Amino acid sequence: MEDFLLKHAEKKPVSFHMPGHKGSALYKRFGHEKFLQDFFDYDITEIEGADNLFQREGIIADLAEKYRRLYGVQASIPLINGTSCGLIAAILAVVPRGGKLILARNCHKSVFNALSLGGIQPVYAKPVLSPEWSISGEVAPEEIERLLSDHPDASAVILPSPNYYGICSDIREIGRVVHQSGKILIVDQAHGAHLEFFHQFGETTGLPLNGERAGADIVVNSIHKTLGSMTQSAVLNLCSRRVDPEQLEEWLQMVESTSPSYILMTSLDINGRILEDHGPLLFREWQENLNWFYRKAREIPGLRIMEAPGLDRTKLNLDMSHRGYTGRALEEALIERYGIYPELNTGNILMAMTGIGNTREDYARLLSALRELAEREKRPSSRKDLPDSRNPGQEDRFSGLLSQEGKTCIRSVIPYPPGIPLICPGEVISRTQLEELTDCLRNGEKVLGLTNKGLIKVQEG
Repeated sequence: MEDFLLKHAEKKPVSFHMPGHKGSALYKRFGHEKFLQDFFDYDITEIEGADNLFQREGIIADLAEKYRRLYGVQASIPLINGTSCGLIAAILAVVPRGGKLILARNCHKSVFNALSLGGIQPVYAKPVLSPEWSISGEVAPEEIERLLSDHPDASAVILPSPNYYGICSDIREIGRVVHQSGKILIVDQAHGAHLEFFHQFGETTGLPLNGERAGADIVVNSIHKTLGSMTQSAVLNLCSRRVDPEQLEEWLQMVESTSPSYILMTSLDINGRILEDHGPLLFREWQENLNWFYRKAREIPGLRIMEAPGLDRTKLNLDMSHRGYTGRALEEALIERYGIYPELNTGNILMAMTGIGNTREDYARLLSALRELAEREKRPSSRKDLPDSRNPGQEDRFSGLLSQEGKTCIRSVIPYPPGIPLICPGEVISRTQLEELTDCLRNGEKVLGLTNKGLIKVQEG
């Protein structure tokens, strides 16, 4: 592992994937070289004076207070097992065992893990489908209102906003509907920790409201995804008095590690200091770089870039299918020819995730690469999409999968990334789902939840 990571770093890659710091340059720019040089010495346990993650009275309490002020919420709880543990604890804290939860069908797998842990019955809210981009979009307030009316015994509503592609739901209106019914609204804001600061520092062009400002009760943010802390560091923001904070803390203690990482918490602290001291500068630069990139990208023939109201435009959704590139083929070309690493590909879409650490040079290199690729006349194909990449054994396996149509799934099947279940427990498996699954496998994508034989775990009899 060390050899791989060292060799990758030596390539001086351009990161348009998480985490948002994009490497050491951000910390060096603002005088945090000491942490980078000696961080191994920060790897301690709960010694005298170091405070306790589950009984915050000292330096961790100061960290929590820093994020409470930054987000302007009632309480902020640092997390060192990522947004996942915060979402699980939030759900279990507000939905009784065996109760009902209204959730967007495109929620992250951690939400489905909470359902299993709590014996919770899901009620699925279907996101609007984008016919132009063939991906899941926002969850409409009318959908939530309908489900609350049909399921008055549901305790809470949870949805991702932004979703993986940056599409945001109308949290303010959804919150109004949810609270009117006396329920709790949880927002999975794993991909939107930065939104508050675009609004806070006056750079709001084209960006939707974050969950904290829009009236959610609980908002969980992956600070590492787009801001400056290390992977797995996050914060849970408690935004209303509708939630019992003690019950929330009790559940966090059950699902979060009892060995908290002081390295991760220090990176959260440094990120907070950078936001406090340099936030206006950084978010002005980020906004200017985005404006510049979108303006230049519109000039590239054959390139489509997603732009729409309610979109978190820090996610660059690119489509070069008019030049013959699937999302996977475009990703391969960027990595192999230009050393540019995007976050995700789906169908014809390639998503490049920007972060607080991206520089103008990063955006310029991406634009230059896209121009060169757009000028090529040949129609490239991904190696994984070529017919000769198939083999009879693999196709036999796929026939076994296809024979499971009509059976009931009992374990989530999850392409990763993005970590959104394709088939959920309790669902009757459809032909469409199976064809999408086999396409994922044929294209070499990772799929979680299959058996050792590569089949779906189904209900017998």
